[in-house]
Amino acid sequence: MSKRTKRLFLFFLILIVAVISAALMLNADVLLRLKKSYDAGTLTELKIRFEIAAYNLNDWGRIKPIDKKTSPVDGMVMVYVPEGEFQMGKPGKPDFNSPDHPVYLHAFWIDQVEVSNAMYKTCVQAGVCAEPVLSENVYYDLWTYRNLPVVYVDWFQAVEYCTWAGRRLPTEAEWEKAAKGMDDLTYPWGDEPPTPRLANYVDSLIGEPVSVYRYPAGASPYGALNMAGNVREWVADWFSTDYYLEKVYDNPTGPEAGIERSMRSGAYDADANEIYTVQRYKHEPQSAGASRGFRCAASAP
Repeated sequence: MSKRTKRLFLFFLILIVAVISAALMLNADVLLRLKKSYDAGTLTELKIRFEIAAYNLNDWGRIKPIDKKTSPVDGMVMVYVPEGEFQMGKPGKPDFNSPDHPVYLHAFWIDQVEVSNAMYKTCVQAGVCAEPVLSENVYYDLWTYRNLPVVYVDWFQAVEYCTWAGRRLPTEAEWEKAAKGMDDLTYPWGDEPPTPRLANYVDSLIGEPVSVYRYPAGASPYGALNMAGNVREWVADWFSTDYYLEKVYDNPTGPEAGIERSMRSGAYDADANEIYTVQRYKHEPQSAGASRGFRCAASAP
């Protein structure tokens, strides 16, 4: 083997090692999760397969956003949702997700992903945002978990962050349209039942939040990720069990007052019947929890 050939071989070997090392570092949360399962004696081939399924790199091009832009404040990519009418709520047996009714919304932008630990920490370091509940949040302050959605933040902290970033919390109507589009989809990706390649929910066997950039196969019609599963998301509205009966058509913003704030999306511990695009949740606004995060929105000019 010539010296030149040896040098080329060494170069490519170093390059391969560097790429593998970078990939392992960037996905260290997966490695730690699998190690925990191994140490607990619960690691199975199925768990490993489901972790890999969350990436679905071939599906990144499945949804082409109508338009997108990047926030200069926190680096968040936002996707565009055009103005128009969509069907909000669900038909059938009346409950607080019903009745279905037409709603008209002005155009708006919504965060492509949930606000991550790294993004939120930037606001904390700027002296604007209060830290999450650190005594409970094992993910926030570790580099390994920088891309996980920030959790253990209450509604007021979510509002504080979005205001700092030059945005706001989405209304329930905006969130639902961004999740289901104009075609009244059951789930963000369509009407087919969820699988571990589409969302982080109880059957994915992960049991905790994952990176906000996972599950491209489950993207909404406008290109937003994780609008089913992973963590529940605060929205702007007060929660009411009978607000839908009013059938407000033009840019609804929810009741004028209330006790609890609305939340959307299911979480990693929710089953398939809890991550529909119409499913509503509620919590006291001062309540922070392990599965509560948020994303922001902005009105289009």
